Amino acid sequence: MTLQAENITAEPSANLSQAAKSKGSRIKALFFDIDGTLVSMVTHIIPPSAIAALEEAHLKGIKIFISTGRPVSLINNLGPIEHLISGYITTNGARTHIGDKTLALRPIGMEDIRTVLDLAKKMDYASLVVTRDEAVIYNYKPYVEEIFDTILNIHDLKRDAPVEPLIEAGILQFTPFIDKEQEDELVRQLKNANTTRWYPLFVDVISADANKAHGMMDIAREFGLGADECMAFGDGGNDIEIIREAGIGIAMGNARDHVKAAADYVTDDCDEDGVYNALKHFGII
Repeated sequence: MTLQAENITAEPSANLSQAAKSKGSRIKALFFDIDGTLVSMVTHIIPPSAIAALEEAHLKGIKIFISTGRPVSLINNLGPIEHLISGYITTNGARTHIGDKTLALRPIGMEDIRTVLDLAKKMDYASLVVTRDEAVIYNYKPYVEEIFDTILNIHDLKRDAPVEPLIEAGILQFTPFIDKEQEDELVRQLKNANTTRWYPLFVDVISADANKAHGMMDIAREFGLGADECMAFGDGGNDIEIIREAGIGIAMGNARDHVKAAADYVTDDCDEDGVYNALKHFGII
């Protein structure tokens, strides 16, 4: 990517604005993280400006995709734009699909599954266990629901279902509720899985083959697109790969500094019309 964040985020000159719009003119697909990017962490809704921006982009023939750490079963906040969405990257790239067509599944290997489950008992932490179709709390603790209710507006999670059927179905992601020290211990024992953290109170565990950038390329190949024709938005550590890989990578103003450092452009906060302003800046709308 050729545009540097420190230049693009400065007050644009006419030449800089023209350069941004020239690069934006090549964009044919938009990829959006959900929480903190499309959906406010404060109101739990999509800001009206973002809805209007996506509707305008869609009318121009630009494809819109979701790129989230959530599994499909826990996506509950995209109602106003569902009709605009052409496909989904879910569970941090462990699953990519367009309608009922699955483009990729990247499950966690059995050895790493056992490691995460054994440590959940040993360290006595709760973990969300995610398959293609289910999300279940393993080693249930009340704080899981408290956290998910408050920050993600997710309710009525399934508790402590038998784990063996979940393993047989294929586990795409764990979300252990652990701190950084516990995460470091877990990482030392994983063989072919990685962790990615976008919120201080929990971490996602996925196959080493899975990330949102890989999901973007699954979709790009399906539609005959190159990475340079894709624009990706995000605010968390799990968005860094897709922000770097996309032709234009956008970090939200509410993102952490290491996410902003990976981006071509840092827009405003989710709650301050960040999506709309970035799409306007690059001439997408």
